[in-house]
Amino acid sequence: MSIVVARPREEVYAYLADIANHAEFTDHYLVDWHLTRTNTVGRGAGARFRVNVPLQRFNWMGVTIVEVEPPRRIVEAGRGGKFNRIRSLTTYTLEPGPGGTTRVTLSTETQPVTPADRLLESLGARGWVKRQNRKALRRLRSILEAGEQRGARATIAGR
Repeated sequence: MSIVVARPREEVYAYLADIANHAEFTDHYLVDWHLTRTNTVGRGAGARFRVNVPLQRFNWMGVTIVEVEPPRRIVEAGRGGKFNRIRSLTTYTLEPGPGGTTRVTLSTETQPVTPADRLLESLGARGWVKRQNRKALRRLRSILEAGEQRGARATIAGR
Protein backbone atom coordinates (compact mmCIF):
# COMPACT_ATOMS: atom_id res chain seq x y z
CA MET A 1 0.00 0.00 0.00
CA SER A 2 1.19 3.50 -0.68
CA ILE A 3 0.35 7.13 -0.10
CA VAL A 4 1.59 10.45 -1.49
CA VAL A 5 2.99 12.94 1.01
CA ALA A 6 3.44 16.58 -0.03
CA ARG A 7 6.94 16.84 1.44
CA PRO A 8 10.40 16.29 -0.07
CA ARG A 9 11.71 12.74 -0.01
CA GLU A 10 14.70 13.64 2.17
CA GLU A 11 12.41 15.08 4.86
CA VAL A 12 10.14 12.02 4.85
CA TYR A 13 13.18 9.73 4.98
CA ALA A 14 14.70 11.64 7.92
CA TYR A 15 11.43 11.30 9.84
CA LEU A 16 11.04 7.56 9.14
CA ALA A 17 14.73 6.75 9.80
CA ASP A 18 14.20 7.79 13.44
CA ILE A 19 12.36 4.83 14.96
CA ALA A 20 11.26 6.94 17.94
CA ASN A 21 8.93 8.80 15.54
CA HIS A 22 7.06 5.63 14.58
CA ALA A 23 5.09 5.70 17.83
CA GLU A 24 3.50 8.98 16.69
CA PHE A 25 1.75 7.60 13.63
CA THR A 26 1.17 4.00 14.76
CA ASP A 27 -0.06 4.56 18.32
CA HIS A 28 -3.61 3.57 17.35
CA TYR A 29 -2.51 -0.09 17.26
CA LEU A 30 1.10 -0.22 18.52
CA VAL A 31 1.33 0.85 22.17
CA ASP A 32 3.76 0.86 25.11
CA TRP A 33 6.80 1.70 23.00
CA HIS A 34 10.28 1.22 24.51
CA LEU A 35 13.47 1.93 22.57
CA THR A 36 16.19 -0.71 22.69
CA ARG A 37 19.15 1.68 22.38
CA THR A 38 20.00 5.33 22.76
CA ASN A 39 20.71 5.94 19.07
CA THR A 40 17.25 5.98 17.51
CA VAL A 41 18.28 6.76 13.93
CA GLY A 42 19.42 4.41 11.19
CA ARG A 43 20.74 0.87 11.13
CA GLY A 44 20.59 -0.88 14.49
CA ALA A 45 17.93 1.36 16.00
CA GLY A 46 15.16 -0.69 17.53
CA ALA A 47 12.05 -0.71 19.68
CA ARG A 48 9.72 -3.03 21.52
CA PHE A 49 5.96 -2.49 21.75
CA ARG A 50 2.62 -4.21 22.19
CA VAL A 51 0.40 -4.86 19.19
CA ASN A 52 -3.13 -3.95 20.31
CA VAL A 53 -4.78 -6.81 18.41
CA PRO A 54 -8.07 -8.31 19.62
CA LEU A 55 -8.00 -11.75 21.28
CA GLN A 56 -4.19 -11.96 21.35
CA ARG A 57 -2.41 -13.01 24.54
CA PHE A 58 1.14 -12.82 23.22
CA ASN A 59 1.17 -9.34 21.75
CA TRP A 60 4.71 -8.04 22.39
CA MET A 61 6.90 -7.44 19.36
CA GLY A 62 10.36 -6.06 18.72
CA VAL A 63 11.78 -4.49 15.56
CA THR A 64 15.22 -3.32 14.48
CA ILE A 65 16.17 -1.24 11.46
CA VAL A 66 18.39 -3.64 9.49
CA GLU A 67 18.84 -1.82 6.21
CA VAL A 68 18.88 1.82 5.15
CA GLU A 69 19.38 3.28 1.67
CA PRO A 70 19.12 7.06 2.09
CA PRO A 71 16.78 8.57 0.96
CA ARG A 72 15.09 5.64 -0.76
CA ARG A 73 14.43 2.71 1.56
CA ILE A 74 14.22 1.57 5.20
CA VAL A 75 13.84 -2.09 6.21
CA GLU A 76 12.83 -3.26 9.70
CA ALA A 77 13.12 -6.87 10.85
CA GLY A 78 11.21 -8.06 13.88
CA ARG A 79 9.83 -10.89 15.92
CA GLY A 80 6.67 -11.27 17.93
CA GLY A 81 4.01 -13.63 19.19
CA LYS A 82 4.49 -16.53 21.55
CA PHE A 83 8.20 -17.10 22.21
CA ASN A 84 8.96 -14.46 19.53
CA ARG A 85 8.60 -17.16 16.90
CA ILE A 86 6.80 -15.09 14.24
CA ARG A 87 9.24 -13.15 12.08
CA SER A 88 8.26 -9.94 10.33
CA LEU A 89 9.82 -7.72 7.70
CA THR A 90 8.58 -4.18 7.13
CA THR A 91 9.83 -2.07 4.23
CA TYR A 92 9.31 1.64 3.61
CA THR A 93 10.13 2.66 0.03
CA LEU A 94 10.23 6.36 -0.85
CA GLU A 95 9.98 7.57 -4.45
CA PRO A 96 10.09 11.22 -5.53
CA GLY A 97 6.92 12.56 -7.10
CA PRO A 98 5.95 15.66 -9.06
CA GLY A 99 6.16 19.02 -7.34
CA GLY A 100 8.33 17.89 -4.44
CA THR A 101 5.99 15.14 -3.27
CA THR A 102 7.00 11.69 -2.06
CA ARG A 103 5.26 8.36 -2.62
CA VAL A 104 5.66 6.24 0.52
CA THR A 105 5.09 2.52 -0.02
CA LEU A 106 4.76 0.28 3.03
CA SER A 107 4.94 -3.49 2.81
CA THR A 108 4.80 -5.97 5.69
CA GLU A 109 5.58 -9.66 5.52
CA THR A 110 5.26 -12.22 8.30
CA GLN A 111 6.48 -15.79 8.62
CA PRO A 112 4.19 -17.72 10.98
CA VAL A 113 5.89 -20.90 12.18
CA THR A 114 3.23 -23.24 13.53
CA PRO A 115 -0.07 -24.31 11.94
CA ALA A 116 -1.91 -22.42 14.71
CA ASP A 117 -0.02 -19.21 13.84
CA ARG A 118 -0.83 -19.65 10.15
CA LEU A 119 -4.49 -20.26 10.96
CA LEU A 120 -4.77 -17.10 13.07
CA GLU A 121 -3.14 -15.07 10.30
CA SER A 122 -5.49 -16.43 7.67
CA LEU A 123 -8.59 -15.87 9.85
CA GLY A 124 -8.23 -12.12 9.85
CA ALA A 125 -4.93 -11.01 11.33
CA ARG A 126 -3.50 -10.19 7.90
CA GLY A 127 -6.47 -8.00 6.98
CA TRP A 128 -6.45 -6.32 10.38
CA VAL A 129 -2.77 -5.38 10.05
CA LYS A 130 -3.37 -4.10 6.53
CA ARG A 131 -6.17 -1.79 7.75
CA GLN A 132 -4.03 -0.52 10.62
CA ASN A 133 -1.08 0.15 8.30
CA ARG A 134 -3.34 2.06 5.91
CA LYS A 135 -4.47 4.27 8.79
CA ALA A 136 -0.84 4.69 9.92
CA LEU A 137 0.14 5.96 6.47
CA ARG A 138 -2.71 8.50 6.54
CA ARG A 139 -1.58 9.67 9.96
CA LEU A 140 2.03 9.89 8.72
CA ARG A 141 0.86 12.15 5.90
CA SER A 142 -1.10 14.36 8.33
CA ILE A 143 1.88 14.72 10.64
CA LEU A 144 4.34 15.60 7.88
CA GLU A 145 2.09 17.81 5.74
CA ALA A 146 -0.11 19.74 8.11
CA GLY A 147 2.02 19.65 11.20
CA GLU A 148 -0.90 17.93 12.94
CA GLN A 149 -0.51 17.51 16.67
CA ARG A 150 2.04 14.78 17.11
CA GLY A 151 1.63 12.02 19.63
CA ALA A 152 4.24 11.01 22.16
CA ARG A 153 7.62 9.86 20.85
CA ALA A 154 8.95 6.54 22.05
CA THR A 155 11.56 6.73 24.80
CA ILE A 156 14.13 4.43 26.34
CA ALA A 157 12.59 2.21 29.02
CA GLY A 158 9.37 4.23 29.01
CA ARG A 159 10.92 7.55 30.14
